Amino acid sequence: MPALAPLDERLLLAAIDLAQQARDHGNHPFGALLATASGEVLCEAENTVLTDRDVTRHAELNLVSTASRTLDADQLAAATLYTSTEPCAMCAGAVYWSRIPRVVYALGSDELTRLAGDGTEPTLHLGSRAVFAAGTPGVEVSGPHLPDRARAVHEGFWA
Repeated sequence: MPALAPLDERLLLAAIDLAQQARDHGNHPFGALLATASGEVLCEAENTVLTDRDVTRHAELNLVSTASRTLDADQLAAATLYTSTEPCAMCAGAVYWSRIPRVVYALGSDELTRLAGDGTEPTLHLGSRAVFAAGTPGVEVSGPHLPDRARAVHEGFWA
């Protein structure tokens, strides 16, 4: 994987910080943000699955829901979604339907499966690239990046 541009790295680190905040708030450690090409953060979200008692409240789905209600189509079509972990199939579908054209993620879904892999957490073995490849137009995906930083947020959580 090529090195991240400094702007992408800064925003991806911010998404990882959101994942830590989600964990600190009693939720699964996932965070996401949406930014313009110049790095202006348009919105951000944490995972709220446990506190909202709703299995669909993944960080990316929370983000897409907020962004779809508060931003116009042109803003969405020019933004990048930064996320602490590769979007699951459900979240990738939401990203696709929102028409956000680019996703940058830290921890890959394969690594997350290894971290949470005792079999008690449901896992769809379908990466975001496969979901996005099934649609037209496509979504550009960049990741994994900064996996050690992203992995640290998960350490001890899934045990």
